[in-house]
Amino acid sequence: MATLPTRSPIRKRLDRAGIALSALCATHCVLALVLAGAFGGLLLSPVFHEAGLALAVALGIVGLGIGVARHRRFGVLLPAAFGLCLMALALMADHGPVEAGLTIVGVVLLAFAHWSNLRRAR
Repeated sequence: MATLPTRSPIRKRLDRAGIALSALCATHCVLALVLAGAFGGLLLSPVFHEAGLALAVALGIVGLGIGVARHRRFGVLLPAAFGLCLMALALMADHGPVEAGLTIVGVVLLAFAHWSNLRRAR
């Protein structure tokens, strides 16, 4: 059986991409709140939210999954799962501060999970 390398460049890239996507998502939420009057239709489009969540789930499953398979520390999955749940819950909320708050807390938890995954692989 092949073992996964400790410092897999692909896994590191996926975790870093997950952190970057989380930052981009949080920035999008803040901009949507601040610029809702000017660009509300574009920034509040459900396509952004659904595509972002789908990408976050994919990066989470693959990136975190590879890391956990290697380092066997399943604790990184708890903040990731909770963060993804909050992000999914935000899709059901009306646009505004509640949706942005749920999403921002969710992406922070998910970014923390990816960061922890990077640290665990050292």
